[in-house]
Amino acid sequence: MTHRLRSLLFLCIGFLLLNSVSAQKKSTPVFEPAELVNPLMGTDSKPELSNGNTYPAVAVPWGMNLWTPQTGTLGNGWAYTYTADKIRGFKQTHQPSPWMNDYGQFVIMPVTGKMRFDQDGRASWFSHKSETAKPYYYGVYLADHDVTAELTPTERAAQFRFTYPKSDSSFLVIDALDRGSYIKVLPNEKKIIGYTTRAARSNPKNFKNYFVIYVDKPFALARTFRGKALTGKDSLELTTNHSGAVVGFKTAKGEKVNLKVTSSFISFEQAELNLSRELARDDFEATKEKARHRWNEALGRLKVEGGTDVQQRTFYSCLYRTLFFPHKMYEVDAANKVVHYSPYTGETLPGYRFAGTGFWDTFRALYPFLNLMYPSINKEMQEGLINDFKEGGWLPEWSSPGYADIMVGNNSASVVADAYIKGLRGYDIEKLYEALVHGANNEGPISAIGRKGAEYYNKLGYVPYDVKINENAARTLEYAYDDFAIYQLAKALKKPQAEIDLYAKRSQNYRHLFDPATGLMRGKNQDGKFQAPFNPFKWGDAFTEGNSWHYSWSVFHDVQGLVDLMGGKENFVKKLDSVFTLPPVYDESYYGSVIHEIREMQIANMGQYAHGNQPIQHMTYLYNFAGAPWKTQYWVRQTLDRMYQPTPDGYCGDEDNGQTSAWYVFSAMGFYPVCPGTDQYVLGAPLFPKLTLTLENGKKVEIDAPENSSANLYVQDLKLNGKKLEKNWIGHFELIKGAKLKFDMAAQPNTKRGTEESAFPYSFSKNRD
Repeated sequence: MTHRLRSLLFLCIGFLLLNSVSAQKKSTPVFEPAELVNPLMGTDSKPELSNGNTYPAVAVPWGMNLWTPQTGTLGNGWAYTYTADKIRGFKQTHQPSPWMNDYGQFVIMPVTGKMRFDQDGRASWFSHKSETAKPYYYGVYLADHDVTAELTPTERAAQFRFTYPKSDSSFLVIDALDRGSYIKVLPNEKKIIGYTTRAARSNPKNFKNYFVIYVDKPFALARTFRGKALTGKDSLELTTNHSGAVVGFKTAKGEKVNLKVTSSFISFEQAELNLSRELARDDFEATKEKARHRWNEALGRLKVEGGTDVQQRTFYSCLYRTLFFPHKMYEVDAANKVVHYSPYTGETLPGYRFAGTGFWDTFRALYPFLNLMYPSINKEMQEGLINDFKEGGWLPEWSSPGYADIMVGNNSASVVADAYIKGLRGYDIEKLYEALVHGANNEGPISAIGRKGAEYYNKLGYVPYDVKINENAARTLEYAYDDFAIYQLAKALKKPQAEIDLYAKRSQNYRHLFDPATGLMRGKNQDGKFQAPFNPFKWGDAFTEGNSWHYSWSVFHDVQGLVDLMGGKENFVKKLDSVFTLPPVYDESYYGSVIHEIREMQIANMGQYAHGNQPIQHMTYLYNFAGAPWKTQYWVRQTLDRMYQPTPDGYCGDEDNGQTSAWYVFSAMGFYPVCPGTDQYVLGAPLFPKLTLTLENGKKVEIDAPENSSANLYVQDLKLNGKKLEKNWIGHFELIKGAKLKFDMAAQPNTKRGTEESAFPYSFSKNRD
């Protein structure tokens, strides 16, 4: 071979190798976690049995508005159920839960053939086979109308694309719903405006959700309707109990009619401003791409590697659910100032505001998750709480969008304290502390703000069973923990020692309800005697959506104190074991029927462990406080594997505003915030061989467990940044500096690691400084 031929051959080989490397680079799959999300997870639910009680939420993270296909009837909290076969429209929603219902909603629906505008007449058969649900996009074929409907969101606006058949009778229905609404059709501008005043569970002042809809096709027909009746042909503006509009046009086969939709809680002018800012000149595909990018960016902060396809899909479907509530209720005005509608005053006021969540659920894991992974959004939420206090006089415990009278506890204390203890700064924490002290020492105008029974609690150390205050033991246990949260914040803010000591003392009030005879928490009468007769399997009564076996573990801040009350570590572990070995018996007499939470415990085949509801969700981690961390590892993995799937029946109870999902995400990471208001996460065991967290400060937390598998679920050894970690917990500030956690996993438990008291997580009784 000549030198020239050899050189040419080498050049060809080099070119081929270069192309091969280039091709490999090009073929490397892009990480798109949004494609792993199933928004239909949890939608196969009903009032009698919750598999999530979710709906397919099409939105951007923490967006002011969410959108969902509506299969349910007007006012039905179960807006979308997987077993339904008809869609009645596409609803702008702010609904946090079916039990809370919705506020500020309206519906859009394409129709062909006859002008059918009432909810049953316009409904169309559909199939999941012709449905595409993504966090950033929803599409479905409406069989009765031969229309393909698509939508994609921004924070305060959305785009719709309806593909019509050939028809001289194509319509668009806008339903502003009942309980007071307004509609106006402006044919010359190809525009419909309106507002709805419908709200549930609270009484917001001067509440209106103003909407503006632009259609890219001239109207050949325009009518309004009142309830089920059309108004006169010249009546294009209507204010009544139930207002709506129909516009019509001729369409060619495959013709796409596009809508730009926006809304505001402030005014029509603000709605127009929201539209111009968020949609500008974007077409449907541009908006869709931006929404897709936002989801991939937000979800991509947690990158899973390995595990099964089902596990990955479950993880990202749960992560998706943690990024909605509370949702933004603030807007940006013409002067680029952040403003919000206040449900307390009915005015437009400066600053941030959020709504649509209940702290009884979310203080446990959802807010701690935000503090770790998305602290900047929680900083805005803390500023929003300041405005709640200034405008309404109290911190909300359930906002929907104003104060909702539901659930117990004073858990805003936890939400505020955990954020500050975890390092959030740049807002008026003194004002929030003032709000906590006010809420802790006063009854509110409704039972769900402030503290119901505050006078009894502060005098006796508990809320008595016999003074006609329902769920009194649950209130006492939660107030005691909330006092701990105030104590922690008071220390951090260097408040007077007498004030610090007061809340430290009150944090021990859980002890008043511990019954040595049963080893469980029990209601207590005003005279100091325990309530009798006592059935630890009785749901409700002294407890909230649970029984004594569930609530007896609600001493998040002083597990060592509870261990001591129960007779030491060995007895404590046996008591924990009993939760799983007891039969799932129950007494529903307080409710008069079997509530869905009872049924979900009964059918789970995990004894008295009722993971489908919040009070007991931290319990599996308590073995770490008594020297048996391998039992935490076992039961957490059992719960991860058995109680969650990326399917319509994929939850084991109400998802509840991200809390039940946050439990999964934290647990898959390998740790959990048993006690918000401290800087510790209690260890379990990771679910995946590798999970990388990219924190907002740019640091990374690498969680490696290369031998992890369905069999290898036990932690043999753990290293933090290359050094052996013997503790059963890891600190928040260790993580946010950037960290490498290396778990050595095996099929058999290591019954020696984490057994020494020096390894146990924080407890007030042991660690008070």
